[in-house]
Amino acid sequence: MRPLAILGGTPAFAQNLAFARPASPPLERVVRRLAPSYDRGILTNGPLVRELEDAAAIRLGVDHVVAVSSCTSGLMLAVRALAPDGPVLLPSFTFSASAHAVAWNGLGCRFAECDPATFQLDVADARTRAQGIGAVMATHLFGAPSPVEDVCALAAEAGVPVLFDAAHGFGSRHLDRAIGSFGDAEVFSLSPTKPLVAGEGGLVATNRDDVATGIRLGRDYGNPGDYDTRFVGLNARMSELHAAVALESLADLDENLAARRSLAARYASQLAELGGVQLQVVAEGDVSTWKDLTISIDPIVFGVTRDVVVTALRAEGVDTRNYFSPPVHRQQSHAGANPARLPVTEQVAARVVSLPLYRQLSLEDVDRVVSVLGEIRAGAASLAQFAPVIDLTTADADAQRAQSDKARA
Repeated sequence: MRPLAILGGTPAFAQNLAFARPASPPLERVVRRLAPSYDRGILTNGPLVRELEDAAAIRLGVDHVVAVSSCTSGLMLAVRALAPDGPVLLPSFTFSASAHAVAWNGLGCRFAECDPATFQLDVADARTRAQGIGAVMATHLFGAPSPVEDVCALAAEAGVPVLFDAAHGFGSRHLDRAIGSFGDAEVFSLSPTKPLVAGEGGLVATNRDDVATGIRLGRDYGNPGDYDTRFVGLNARMSELHAAVALESLADLDENLAARRSLAARYASQLAELGGVQLQVVAEGDVSTWKDLTISIDPIVFGVTRDVVVTALRAEGVDTRNYFSPPVHRQQSHAGANPARLPVTEQVAARVVSLPLYRQLSLEDVDRVVSVLGEIRAGAASLAQFAPVIDLTTADADAQRAQSDKARA
């Protein structure tokens, strides 16, 4: 067997394999599209922004799309527009911006568990925590749809609005509907790691006229045009440059998504032969953007922990990300105000790692990454110095008990 690089062998990737590369459209196309606005001196919130909003609304099949400066600002404004009258119920296994948007509105976060296979909000657990909530927020994790019908049913039972953090999800589908067309509002990110890019930016999709109006007003300080601000808003306008990039990226989106799905399928076929590794489960009938290719490492079966795997991959020249570790309820920004016992979430966060996936990646690169994972597993015994004790952690044990209790319920 090839000596692992962490033990002094030659790295599998002499030139480091990047974790992500933006699917940037050709610069000359962006310049051509931007030029009319630029020549007229319209640099922000102009005709290209309107064009992007209209094109996105048509693609998503919704009444309104509002372009904003970021997904985070879109979430902040969407929460405000929905006006929850109590804490917002959301998963802790999500990007911190989900919870930040709630806190910025002066509301509490009510964190719930995630499903250990799909990594999505565990709606059954969330239902046990729904007493007195003001809204539900779920995330479409890594580009895969969350269980939208169950999430919406939970919100309906509680009589509260539902918001989806769809940062990863532009281009994903649930059955015959585009993600973006569910709930009271869905918010997308257009940052560089996403399938649809603008550089920076976000899109809020909604079928509610009042929500769209509130967000359009809120992205311009709450100013309807007479400088008599109606509420405390933000400067969350999108520039014409970012809209130009997004429009050209939208033109390439289907080709980009097809490439990502092909790479994900290659990963899936290779990983299926590797014990102790579980690829994120995408529900039957759902289509993911595969914004991230995320696996869970079972330390008992695989032989080493996720952190050892990450260290070994880094030595081989493979860049990875540990999303979302720590989960939000353990982060300094939220832990003090939101005590919660979430053993399944903590187990998932300790086990998952996202592998390189982007359009420029080759199938051969995918094969080599999986081959390296196999070599790490085969050489697990030689990595004892990096993980001297391989055992169920307290979080693992708690998570197993929680899952057993759920199965019996």
